Amino acid sequence: MHIPDGFISPSTSITALALAAPLWWYGMKKAKELLDSHEDAVTFLSSMAAFSFLIMMINIPIPGGTSGHAIGMAVLAILLGPWAAFIAISAVLFFQAVLFGDGGILALGANSLAMGFVGSFGSYYFYRLLHNRTSQSLALFVAGYGGMVLASVAIALILGIQPMLFMEDGKALYFPFGLDVTIPAVVGSHMLIFGVIEGFVTVAVVRFFEKIKRVASA
Repeated sequence: MHIPDGFISPSTSITALALAAPLWWYGMKKAKELLDSHEDAVTFLSSMAAFSFLIMMINIPIPGGTSGHAIGMAVLAILLGPWAAFIAISAVLFFQAVLFGDGGILALGANSLAMGFVGSFGSYYFYRLLHNRTSQSLALFVAGYGGMVLASVAIALILGIQPMLFMEDGKALYFPFGLDVTIPAVVGSHMLIFGVIEGFVTVAVVRFFEKIKRVASA
């Protein structure tokens, strides 16, 4: 689901970076508050970011010129809060782009907004909405699934508007497929496959940490 450089216009990349910059600034302030208030938060945040890095490296190609993968944003958002999740995932996306060329450096703002911000906050609020109204496992699954689908919608929109806005002599200058392709290809595949994977990953990992916490406090 990473957007590579060249798939979106420079103006789209710059706009996304401009939108992401104040969110990164505020998110780092919120993350620092978390780290200052919990002495083990640095280790935990680092380990969860590494977990997100690992599962995001497993990319599966899908129709429409992009790919899909699990993210782990729901786990981070539920356990550490959405701002810390946003910063952690943005950092992961940066290192993946720089070290492995997985996603673009100029497209970092767009990828961070979609997977880091929309995905994390979507997952967090899905969980907040459901965790006192249904079973814990269902709330966790919906949080992971819903956040992933919302992130895929954001990616599909960013890619799908490119041929609408940037054409020359009837040819797309950047990503060539419109919303009629990106919505079913990207969103559809995440609704059917990757969202389900994210949901089960969220249930398994959060339940694991809850069990560890119960054992440690016993």
